[in-house]
Amino acid sequence: MKYYAFVTAMAASGIWLSGAMAQNANRMEQPTDRTFDAKAAQGGLAEVQLGNLAIERGMNQRVKDFGRRMVNDHTKINNELQSVATSQGVTLPTTVDAADQAEMTHLSSLSGAAFDRAYMEYMVNVHKQDIAGFEHEANHGNDPQMRAFASKTLPILNEHLKLAEQTLADVRQTGQ
Repeated sequence: MKYYAFVTAMAASGIWLSGAMAQNANRMEQPTDRTFDAKAAQGGLAEVQLGNLAIERGMNQRVKDFGRRMVNDHTKINNELQSVATSQGVTLPTTVDAADQAEMTHLSSLSGAAFDRAYMEYMVNVHKQDIAGFEHEANHGNDPQMRAFASKTLPILNEHLKLAEQTLADVRQTGQ
């Protein structure tokens, strides 16, 4: 990353880059299988932690059930990702990223209907982002095992999105 920051700073300041340096800078901007691994691991950890929060703080039974589903499904997905990563000698992050931590802190401050609405809105948004990332990996990843993992996981994430949208609609309609 230091090399990338150096090259980017040089480019931003108008300093000419050799062809090789420019190609390396562009390559580093492209998502990689390792970037996908890390984001998938952090996102999966967040899904489990947020699911537990929904089980604890949710008022609407459908929100609690959705949270339980996230815990169960993402624990399995996380274990499968860990297995693929371990077979390749890749170490995955063991903590969530700053954005998910901030969202957990925010959601932890809510309760009742406010929690249900905010949690389900976040789940809809985050699953849309996850699906885009998994689709990209499934279609453009270089690592065949990661591409297979992403492809296998996509139907589950699409199911989660549909369920999240239905649950959010229910929460909005009932006000609970």
